[in-house]
Parts: sequence; C-alpha cells; structure tokens
Amino acid sequence: MNLKKYFIRALHRLQKGPGYTYKELLVWYCDNTNTHGPKRIIKEGPKKKLIWFFLTLLFASLVFWQWGILINTYLSYNVTSSLSIGFKTMKFPAVTVCNANPYKYSEAKPLLKELDRLIDAALERILQPSPGNSSESISPSLDLELWYQIPLVLIDEHDKDNPIILDIFETNQTAAGIQSSTDIPTPAGNESSVDSPGSADNESFVGSHTTGNHTATAPTPANTTSEEKKYKLAVKLCSHPGSDNCTYRNFTSAVQAVTEWYILQSTSILSKVPLQERIRMGYQAEDMILACLYGAEPCNYKNFTQIYHPDHGNCYIFNWGMDEEALNSSNPGAEFGLKLILDISQQDYIPYLSSAAGARLMLHQQKSFPFLKDQGIYAMPGTETSIGVLVDELERMGYPYSDCTMNGSDVPVKNLYSKYNTSYSIQACLRSCFQKDMIEICGCGHYMFPLPQGVNYCNNEDYPGWAYCYSSLRSSIRHRQICIDSCKETCNDTQYKMTISMADWPSEASEDWIFHILSYERDMSTNVTLDRNGIIKLNIYFQEYNYRTISESAATTIVWLLSSLGGQFGFWMGGSVLCLIEFGEIIIDSLWITVINIISWCKGLKQRRAQARYPDVPPTVSELVEAHTNLGFQHEAAGTLPRDRDKELPPEPGTPPPNYDSLRVQPLDVLAPDSDAETE
Repeated sequence: MNLKKYFIRALHRLQKGPGYTYKELLVWYCDNTNTHGPKRIIKEGPKKKLIWFFLTLLFASLVFWQWGILINTYLSYNVTSSLSIGFKTMKFPAVTVCNANPYKYSEAKPLLKELDRLIDAALERILQPSPGNSSESISPSLDLELWYQIPLVLIDEHDKDNPIILDIFETNQTAAGIQSSTDIPTPAGNESSVDSPGSADNESFVGSHTTGNHTATAPTPANTTSEEKKYKLAVKLCSHPGSDNCTYRNFTSAVQAVTEWYILQSTSILSKVPLQERIRMGYQAEDMILACLYGAEPCNYKNFTQIYHPDHGNCYIFNWGMDEEALNSSNPGAEFGLKLILDISQQDYIPYLSSAAGARLMLHQQKSFPFLKDQGIYAMPGTETSIGVLVDELERMGYPYSDCTMNGSDVPVKNLYSKYNTSYSIQACLRSCFQKDMIEICGCGHYMFPLPQGVNYCNNEDYPGWAYCYSSLRSSIRHRQICIDSCKETCNDTQYKMTISMADWPSEASEDWIFHILSYERDMSTNVTLDRNGIIKLNIYFQEYNYRTISESAATTIVWLLSSLGGQFGFWMGGSVLCLIEFGEIIIDSLWITVINIISWCKGLKQRRAQARYPDVPPTVSELVEAHTNLGFQHEAAGTLPRDRDKELPPEPGTPPPNYDSLRVQPLDVLAPDSDAETE
C-alpha cells in the first residue's frame, strides 16, 4: 500500500474531520475544543477576534508561568518538620566513662621524663630570668635535640614592625630561633603566625638579648606594666629541620602555648608505644569503678566494655549492646537509673598534659563510638552529679529531600572506626577524612585517629616535619570544607538531652566513714587511701518516659503538584485534563501532517531526479509501443540534426505501406445489394 495513502487514512481515522493542512487543523481544533477562548477567536467578528486572541494568549502565558513556579517548587524537595510526643519503655542509653587524664603519671613517667625536664627548665628561664645566666649554664643532661624538633620561642614585640624571635635554649652557634621579621599576620582567634625570617648574627637569649648595639631585656613578670608586656610564647613549626619555611603558633597566654607544645611532643613519643602498653599505663576498671548500681540490681566493672580512646586512655562503656541485649529502663526517676562511684586518682595526673581534673562521660546510642571530645561532659571530683535524661528521636528524609545516609555505605570516605564494629556517624566520617588527608599530604597518620593498613603514626624521628604539616592541614579551610561536603548526616538519630545538677559529696559529716569503707573495699586497707579530690558520684536516669520524635515529611507531593497545576489551568483557562488531551491530539495530528508533507516532498524530489535523465519532452506511449514492436523505428528528438549533412543517410528499413482497399471508391451498383440487404 502507498505510504502516503496510509498516513492520510490514519490521519482521517484519528481526526474524524477536516484538517489536512495546518491551517485547517487549527481551525478545526478551535471549533471543537472544550477550552474557553479558542472558540471565540474563530466565531467572533474581526475586532473581537483580536481581543479574544490577546486574552487567550495572555492567560495561557500566565498558566505556563504558574506551572513553572509550581514545578520548580516541587523539584526543590522542601520538607516540613513535625513534633510528636510519645510514651513508652525506652532502652537505657550507653554510658561511656573516662578519666580526664589518659595515663597514670607513675606509669608514663619513664617515657615523658626528658620532656618534663625540658619544659621545667624552659619555664624557669622564662619566669625567672637573671642577668647572670649564660648559655654554658644549660644542664648538659637536657635533651636539646628533642627540644629543637619542636621548640618554644619568645617573640619580642616591643617594635611591632620588627619583632625579634628569642630562642630560650640558645647555644653558642647561630640558631634559627634568633630571628627578626617584618611580617606578622594575625588571624582571628588566640593564635597568630610569624613568617619565617632570616637568622641574626650570633645572638643569644639568656636573660637578655643583644641586637647590634642595643639590648632587648627578657620579660619580667613582676612589677611590669601592660606596656612592658610585649613578649609572647610561641611554638615554632618548620617543614623540615634547618628549613626557613617555618610558622610560629603564637598564643595570648603561655599556658596555652605550653599545653600545645606538650601535646605535640607527647604525641610523637606515645605514637611509638604499642597499644597494649598504652592500655597498661591507663586507669584500669577495677581501680576506677568503685561501686555500681543499676536500678535495684548491683553491677561492677565487669559489666563495662573497655575501649582505648587516644584522648582519654582507657574508657569504659556501660550497656553498649555489643555482646548482650541493651537494657530497658523500668521506670523514670533517679531510683531506677545508673549509680556510679568513681576514683580518678588525681594525684597521679600528668602535670603538663591534663590541666583539668574530673571524669569525662557521654551518653550515646548502642553500638556507636563515643566521641567524648566533641559531645562529652565533665563531672567534677568531690561532687555528686545527677543527670536527668530526655530523649529526642530525629527522623530525616533521605534523597532527594536531604543529603543524609542510612548506614554510611554511600559516603565516599572510608570509615576508619568500622574496626570497632560501630555504626556510622558524621564525627567518625570527619575524622576519617582528616586522617586520609593527613596520610596523603604528610605521609603519616595522626596519633589521635585510627590508622588504615600499612600506615604508621607520625613522630619526630621518622617524619620531622609532621607537626608543621599537621598544623597547616588543621588550619586549612579548603580541606575542612572538602571533608564537610563529603560526609553526610545520619537519617535516623537519637539525641539525649541532659539536665545536670551537682552537690558536694560526701558531706563533711559523712566523709570519714565513706572513705574508710571505699578504701577498704578497693585496697583491703584500714587506712584511708581516698579523698574528695579523686571521688566522683554519678546518678544517670530518665526524667520521664515521654520522648519527642522530630520527623520530616515532604512539603510538596505529586498529589499537591497535580491539584495545583489543574487549579491554575482551570482558573485562568477554564480547562481540565480533557482539554490537555485535546491539545495532545492536535499535536499528534500536526505530526501526521508533517510526515505526509515530508513523504510528498520526497516523492516530488524523486520525480525531479527522474526527469533530469531526459533533457526534452519524454516520448509518448504510442512512440514507446512503436519502438517496441517495430525494430526499425527510431525516435528522434526534435531539434537534433545528423552529424554529417553531406553524407546520404541509408534507407530506413521498415514495413511496406498498408493496402488501404477500404478507402477506394467503388461503383454504386456494387454497393447497392449490400445496402438493400441491410434495409431488409
């Protein structure tokens, strides 16, 4: 069947009316559609046609504009938050308890002995300078090589345009610590960086510092005015030993500078200590947990799970839910919660590492890793701390409404805390991301975070410039933002809101018998071995069984979108879904007409190509038949001449002329009989 005829018939079956051209189709649509406006365009007079055409075009534009706004609102995937309050028996949270001091000083002192002697000597030179001191007075037993790996320096800012860097332990050799600088950038916060300047000529600081022909006197803390306090203690960090590429972490207080310096140096030392040795140096559960009671059931240190935390040493988790089913709380109130008595042994604290005394604790979900540095709270020694707990359950909607994750499987950062068999959290992701950048940029991992396979912790001997690299990476906003963009919040989370109250414990009237009993139970000693500086009592309980659920729901749904689209279309154009179907029908008919026109154009092109083979008028049918039946017939196109006019053409073969007897005139007498016969 002819393809064009097929399409025409198909168009006729679909359309059931006129419209084999675009104009006819448009007129037919305006006459038959249920949408208001188009009918008036073809049925009204010339002036009203123009008015109705303008109104129809205006309102159609408004419809499409409103549709665009509605679709864009739907594709923005906004959410609404709803708060609901419920009442049920709830699982008691996991409780992590740590000591603010990570290691017993009596156990870690052999490792930190040289470090403590260095900082003691440095503080003595800073706080008690005397003109009689000299570089020869430095004790030969001090490990200055350890000092110069990450040294502390004084910055003389009497002349702010030309600050002078004063090395505390300067030797007779020219040291990089005695420097001058003309550029002191001061970022926000309590720290500032001094660009690494060139070395001065043979200068030293022992009580006083001489530069050229003038003397810079060392700071004297007593009897000084605010104008004279122009010295700051800073930590000098260099990319590698002897390098001029250094930065100075400048602090407003020497307390901050000493703490930062000691943490960096102790991190380098402890990173080379095996994990089991670090666990041994920490506080053991049987020494730290003196008493335990959950509800009406007694418990002890064996009901706690031990983990090693780099910031706080040995930590102990109650009701973690790893090996046993999580415990439920039978009733709200202090009598049905967890009661603990802890001994933090404050007298065995490391002086320069832990400046705060107390217990660090955190409430969290079962099977989640406790990040006490971010979410933990302190409990003060010599007090009874009561913690009332309220529960908030957060339920976020996933993609595309929010960029949250259910279990972290779709997060591009490898979770280094998965070796603890804990659930995903954004804190674990951020630390894993930082450790990954640390390994890629610095070549080693930081001591405070877990390590992947085949990587070592940073230390001053194997990686001399690790502290400079770590400090630069920690202050880098770009790397921080990359980690924030890579990590995702969890879709479902449980938060514990705490109400904290404290009272002195034990009281002066009862401390004697309480300390006697606790000392005997721990050490089997009749002497008192405990005091209020190391004892903490904790009460953790649910305030009430009411829990709040904060859940997200879609602000716009497909039902909302369809109803809004239909409402706008009906309001501005008086249309419905059937009108949209009619509009779709005219589009289909237009496509059919377009296909038919394309077929006609292709057919016409084919005919024009066929005519191009004949330069003149093509032969007629009779000529073609004669040429087929008479082999001697040759059609000669008009206007053609023989190539040689002088040469006589050969005779053309052909048939003899026909014998036209029927055309000869015969006598009438011959024809008469026949005529008579016919009349008869």
